[in-house]
Amino acid sequence: MRTLKIPTASEMSLTKVCNALGDPVRMKIAHCLASSGEKNCSAFEVDHISKSTLSHHIKLLREAGIIQPRIEGKHHFYSLRKDELNTRFPGLIDMILQTGGLD
Repeated sequence: MRTLKIPTASEMSLTKVCNALGDPVRMKIAHCLASSGEKNCSAFEVDHISKSTLSHHIKLLREAGIIQPRIEGKHHFYSLRKDELNTRFPGLIDMILQTGGLD
């Protein structure tokens, strides 16, 4: 089984985090995880996108360091890395989630 690359807090890039959260679908995923905790990717409430597109959005969030995957057999669960984001960029994720970013 391959290992998924997830940046440590010190490896997170502000540009990558902001770019990842600049998309409405990825912002919706982040909001979902912030309000509900860990979820399976099938539980994300994103309208009318294919599984491959959802996987792409999840990959970008993971590579930016925003979400943490946990794999159980064939099931992938994701959680928001709020503590790590606050360590690297204090207050940023809270501000983004509070303002919504869902223009």
